[in-house]
Formats: sequence, C-alpha cells, structure tokens
Amino acid sequence: MSISLDDITGVILAGGMGRRMGGIDKGLQNFKQAPLALHAMMRLNGQVGSMTINANRNIGVYEGFGIPVICDHQADFAGPLAGMQTALSYATVPFLVTVPCDVPMFPTDLVKKLGEPFEKNVGLMLTVAATNGRHHPVFCMMRTELLPSMEEFLRKGGRKIDAWYADIPHQAVEFGDEAAFHNVNTLQELKELEKKS
Repeated sequence: MSISLDDITGVILAGGMGRRMGGIDKGLQNFKQAPLALHAMMRLNGQVGSMTINANRNIGVYEGFGIPVICDHQADFAGPLAGMQTALSYATVPFLVTVPCDVPMFPTDLVKKLGEPFEKNVGLMLTVAATNGRHHPVFCMMRTELLPSMEEFLRKGGRKIDAWYADIPHQAVEFGDEAAFHNVNTLQELKELEKKS
C-alpha cells in the first residue's frame, strides 16, 4: 500500500486558550515576522493533500491564511483532542495528520516518516512522532475511521491524547532532531527560539 498525498489531510491545532501566554491567541503570535500558525501551515504545505486550521477565536484572521477554519464541537477550549475530533469529523480522506501551531520548526519529512509504517502494517491505526523514546502526541497520523473511538473517549471525560491511543494499534516513529519538536509556551520562549534559529 502506498499512501497518496490526496489521501492525507493536515490540521493545524490552534484552538487552545494560550494560558501560559496570558490567554492570548498563541497561533497568531509572530515568529520571524509571521504568525506561528502560518509557519506551521507553510511547513505542512507539500506534505499533505489538503489542510485546515482548528481555531476557536479570531476566525476571520485565520481564514485569511486561505485554508478552511474549523471550530471545536466541544465548548470551553477542551484541548487538542477536541480539535482532533473536530478535524476527524470533517475529514473526507483516509488519513489525518495533526500538528500544533506552536512548533514552527517541525521536520519537513514529518508526514513521509509518519506514513511509512502504515505501508507495512495494514492493521496499524495511528503513528506518533517520538525523539529518544519520548512521544510527541500532538504530532500524529491516524486513520480517520478512529472518529467513533475518539468521541467515546471524550464522552467519558478523557482529555490526554496518549491515554486515548494507548489501546489503539499504534507505533512511535523516531526522529533524530529533538529541537525540531520544541514547542513555545511563553512569550519569553518565543523570543529565545527566534534568537536561536
């Protein structure tokens, strides 16, 4: 089995509250003179057949990026899993790839590497990026048929991505550069990352 780009949709998760940034919209904070979420979009461009942004405020600004914007079905900023659920419910292709809006330097071969295990294992349902054995759960590729499983998990009050996929056939995919998965939680971290890169 070879996965075509047309079979993969990517979603940039920008629907959080940005609590550690004082409640500001993290995806719209500038990094190298462009919003973080736009960096994620440019990074994902060419790795997937189509893209959407999951956002819960400043919708008009995100729509200006030129790709569809989808809002959580669940209220109250329920976290990245709620964004994933929303993206799965809109997906019309077999695979969904998720990336957060606050990691502007993620690998340009992310999707290629996350997709390879599916070609060897027909029973595999999800792959997740890892460095040195540590999972980065927001960076994952999943079959869109997982929507009912995710909805059930959320209905029972689950919120953690890795707790959700623990009982699903999944595989971690190792990446060599840990710094590529460094996420920005505060404005100070954003300034520091800009200096380093």
